[in-house]
Amino acid sequence: MSLRSRGQTVRMTSAAIDDNVRAYLASQRLGRLATVDGSGAPQNNPVGFFVEPDGIVLVGGRALGSTRKFHNVRANPHVALVVDDLASVDPWTVRGVEIRGTAEALTDVDPPRPGMSREVIRITPQRVIAWGI
Repeated sequence: MSLRSRGQTVRMTSAAIDDNVRAYLASQRLGRLATVDGSGAPQNNPVGFFVEPDGIVLVGGRALGSTRKFHNVRANPHVALVVDDLASVDPWTVRGVEIRGTAEALTDVDPPRPGMSREVIRITPQRVIAWGI
């Protein structure tokens, strides 16, 4: 499904990460992960992320298991990851992806990159929204 928003096409899919979205995500290094704690308070943090071949998204970091976001996922699995950037400032061109889904806080996992802890947040996409790509 596509819709127009301020002159840009916004593509929404049920959960698939298509080739264009995958290529965009591979070109980016930083996203923002929104989590909700056990009492319903939101939190949003910059994170490193990796898209697995099957479309699962892994969030890693240094000492990830000690972070609030990791504990939030254990209390409430609903998350959203936004990755966006400015393709141009003249003309103003924003592009990005929002991945909504459920997450698991996993321990004793091979880290996605050297130097990261053995804890990861594993996101199963349920809805993927892309714009400007």
